[in-house]
Formats: sequence, structure tokens, C-alpha cells
Amino acid sequence: MKFPIFRFQLSIVLACLVLSSCGVYKKYKPQTEAPDNLFGQTANDPSSSIAEISWREFFSDPLLQQLIDTALVRNTDVQSARLTVEKAQAALKAAKLAYLPSLTLAPSGSVAGSMSSKGDVSSATWTYNIPLQLDWNIGISGSVTVNKRKSKAVLEQAKAQRDAMQANIISTVAQQYYMLLLLDRQLEILLLTDSLWDVSLETQRALWENGKSYSTAVNQMESSNLKVKTQIIDTRRSIQQVENALCKLLAITPQHIARNTWGDYVLPERIGTGIPAALLENRPDIRVANHVLEEAFYNTAAARAAFYPSLSLQGLLGWTNNLGNIIVDPGALIMQATASLVQPIFARGKLVAGLKIAKFNQEDMLNRYIQTVINAGNQVNEALADCQAVREKDVYFKRQVEVLQDAYTGTHELMDNGKASYLEVLTAQESLLSAQLNEASNLYNGSQSLIALYIALGGATK
Repeated sequence: MKFPIFRFQLSIVLACLVLSSCGVYKKYKPQTEAPDNLFGQTANDPSSSIAEISWREFFSDPLLQQLIDTALVRNTDVQSARLTVEKAQAALKAAKLAYLPSLTLAPSGSVAGSMSSKGDVSSATWTYNIPLQLDWNIGISGSVTVNKRKSKAVLEQAKAQRDAMQANIISTVAQQYYMLLLLDRQLEILLLTDSLWDVSLETQRALWENGKSYSTAVNQMESSNLKVKTQIIDTRRSIQQVENALCKLLAITPQHIARNTWGDYVLPERIGTGIPAALLENRPDIRVANHVLEEAFYNTAAARAAFYPSLSLQGLLGWTNNLGNIIVDPGALIMQATASLVQPIFARGKLVAGLKIAKFNQEDMLNRYIQTVINAGNQVNEALADCQAVREKDVYFKRQVEVLQDAYTGTHELMDNGKASYLEVLTAQESLLSAQLNEASNLYNGSQSLIALYIALGGATK
């Protein structure tokens, strides 16, 4: 009778294994198609992309590179992102080990004796059990595989988020650095203007003392000069604020930030954007959205797997000296093996509802992925348009500074010869100062636009 029973049990196991093939779900296929004309009409040079170069090549200033290196090592947000990756790696390792059975050693022992009515105590009897217990969830519905794949998707999310954090830190440090260069340049212009206006003010006072000018002219000139001096104070304070903000980003105490002097910044004539499909691989936020969608895909698979049976095996192997009423020493071998199959039949609609929710969530994640791609293309388009606008305005700002420089020099000479009023000189000085500051600001905007394009295309992750 034992053999037919064994065959019956074996047939049940084989049927479960056949059923398990229904629970082996397909792998997630990443989204790889980008919409046509993703970058709009302003995109150019699709053969190459500035995102393909490393951030060290893109930011060639050695002092800036040093600041970025410090930020990547010390910034607490970057460290948190790295820890998240390590936690996800540990979770994936645990998911992979779920294929293996668990073993537990649970030794136990006891001592027993008897006492007569006269108070005599018999010798104590020692008994012990040293079992090694085995538990193994076979996962015939594919749930273990699904959980492993989902954990891998979570790990890839964490890596992409770490890359996004790194790109954000790099771009922010660079923006703050170039802001310091701009403020240094503005301070240089203001100090030069202040020294020139000091001379003009002295000249105007001399003219007033000699009866060749009015006190109102001196007062107006002095008022404008004082305005420049207050601008100098404000600019120095702004420099300190940016330095403090940069130190905070670097996780260091407030201190002076070493930097180079302002140079003639020139935007490249052509800026490669690369093909739109490459954006899907380069941008961390798109990769995050893709892996979030992948996680939702496997959550749906897990919800579907809940409808299938689960098979678990338990085993016991060890030594004992307590078998029935016979005490044996050193003991005897104990063995036990059991198998259990659990098939959900009625769960009050929980399984059906869980599957529906998982499907809705997967559809929602797909919509968010599509929107993330569209937003990325929009950011590239905006950055390209900004770069183009800065390049076009740079020509006019440079010419404006040249014209106003000549106008100021000529007006000052006319005033010295009594052929121009202080008001004309004052207007020329203020116009020149404004043009010089605007030219510097436009060049700064150009650097920011190029950084924004580099990040929008998925740069700073290498």
C-alpha cells in the first residue's frame, strides 16, 4: 500500500511543477522609443551630444574640479543616495538567497527525577534533542523570481537616483562657482567706475569752486558716486553669501573659496544634442521612471502569482535520546519530512482587488514615464533656446559697451573744454556702467544655459 501512496504524492508534486510554468512571468521590456521631434525645432547636430563627455572635460577649470570632487565626497545628500544604493543591493542579495532553504539548529534538553514520600530522591534522568530544521518555500508560482526581479528594479532606481543627485550637485557647484566669477567681475567694474567717478567728482568740485559749475551739479555727481559705493558693499555681501552657500554644499565651514578670475566666456558655435533615443539612457530621471514602471510591472506579476498555490517543504534531522519510553545514550537519529500545498480558494475578493490595483498603478507609472520623457525634451529645447538667445545678445552687448565707452570718453573731454554739461557726463557714465554689468550678466547666463543643456541631455553622470 505504501508504493501507490508514494506514487500519488509524486503525482501531486509533478502537477504542482507543471502548474508552476503558468507562474513564470515574462521579463520587463524597458521603454526604448523616444517620440519624434522630441527636442523641437531648435535641436542641432544629432550625430553627437555634449552629454557624452565626462564632467571633468566639460568643466575644465582645475579649481572648479576640486570643488566638485569635494562635494561628491562630503555632501550629505550624495552620501545618503549612496547608502540607498547599498541598501537596495542588500535587499537584492536577500531576494536571490530566497531560492535556498533555511536551516535552523534548535537544541533542547531537560532533566527529570522522582521523590518518595520519605523524601528520598532518585537519580536524575537527562534527555536531549539536537534537531536541524529545514524550511523551503519552493515558490512554484514564480513569486520568488518575481520578487528578485522587482528587487533588481529597485536597485536600478536607487542607482539612477544616485546619478541624478550627483548631476544635481555637480551643476549646482558649477553654477555657484560661475556666480562667484560674475560677482567678482561686477565688483571689478564697480571699483573701476568708483575710482573714475571719484576723479569726476573732484573735477566737478574744482569747477564749482572756480565758479564754472553749480553746487547742484556737485551734489548730483556725489549722489551717483555714493550709489556706486553702496553697490560695491552689496556686491561684496553677495560674494560672501554665495561663498557660504557653496561651503554648505561642500559640507565645510564658511571660508573663502579659491577661484580663477573672470575670463572671456564664449559659447560654442554648435552644440550637439545627439539623438533623442540616447536621452532615455543618459537622463537619470528617465531611467528612474523606467525602473519605477518595471517595479510596477513585477508588482502586477506578484499580485497575479497570489492566485496560484504555494508549496513548502519542512524537514527535521538530528539526534535525540528521548524516543518513546526508551532512554538511549548516546542517542538515536531522528528524521522527519513533510510537504504542504496551499491553494487560495476564497479570499473575500482581496486577490482580485489587489490585481486590479496593481494594474492601475502600472498604467499610472506608464503615464508618468511618458510625461517625464516629454518634460526632458522640453528642458533640452528651453536650454538650446537660451543658449541661442545669449549668443545673439552677446554681439549687441559687446558693441554697446564699445559705443558707450567712446561716448563717455568724448563727453568727458567736452565737459573739460566747457562744451558739455555734468548731466551729459553723468548719463554717459551710468549708461556705460549698466552696459558693462549687463554684458557680464549675459555671459553668466550663457554659462548657466550651457550647464542646463548639459544636464538636460543627461550629462554629469560619468
